[in-house]
Amino acid sequence: MSSHGPEHPGAPDEPVAAGRPAADRPETQAPVDFAVDLTSHEMLRRTHVMAALGPDWDPVAALRGEEEATELLYSGLSAEQQRIHDDLVAAGVLPGRGGGRAAP
Repeated sequence: MSSHGPEHPGAPDEPVAAGRPAADRPETQAPVDFAVDLTSHEMLRRTHVMAALGPDWDPVAALRGEEEATELLYSGLSAEQQRIHDDLVAAGVLPGRGGGRAAP
């Protein structure tokens, strides 16, 4: 049997799309409303994140540690480095120093 002919004896010679001959296909198909509710999956994800962080995780202490690390990172800058840092803060590229993002 030729690979260019019909697969089944008696099958039509016209092109087939989605299991139907071309003459039976509608010109356009209406859009299908498709929605997925991920609420339960998001709650499960958050549960796993909190379990991975453990019961000893302190978010305020973590923020304080980040602020201390930022202060250390930008301490001791030369005048030129400080000017560039200030320009980047003014442009919104870097956050401003301090600001008390972590509660005391």
